[in-house]
Amino acid sequence: MTGRPRGRAARRVRGGGIVVLAGWLFADLLLVLALVSMADRPDPLAARAGPSPGASASGAPSASPSPSPTGPRGVSRTPRQFRVHGSDKGDLVRQIRAGTEPWRGDTAALVLTFGGGGSGTVYAHLVNGQLAKARPEMFGPRMATDDYHDLSEGAETALIRVYFYTRPGG
Repeated sequence: MTGRPRGRAARRVRGGGIVVLAGWLFADLLLVLALVSMADRPDPLAARAGPSPGASASGAPSASPSPSPTGPRGVSRTPRQFRVHGSDKGDLVRQIRAGTEPWRGDTAALVLTFGGGGSGTVYAHLVNGQLAKARPEMFGPRMATDDYHDLSEGAETALIRVYFYTRPGG
């Protein structure tokens, strides 16, 4: 005896491979059809855009202001960063206000805080808890935060990286 299955068992082993292959090919075909379907759709923002109300029939702009751009916001790929240190919450709030002053009016999408010392993530969590107290208009409820440990930072020191939402149309 050679150890190879005979009869029905042999057919099941070979047939199972073909069924699995057919399933994967079917799944790949559905994926391709879904991608083609999505690529064929028109841009929904371009469909809404028409001639601007500020343009006249001659093509010269009229005196009325053009509407502000609309559309989905993205997240900037370039983070803005600043440092804070200390454990007093009031002092941390003041440092966060001062560190974010150049970006007043922007809205944070994601904040990564790198805390130093032996318990860096605990310190980073403490700092992230003070963000909304320092600037509630910048650090709102739709913002995500994450706490990290950075061994190169000193104790009770944190590097805060803020990724802001982009402005519509820009």
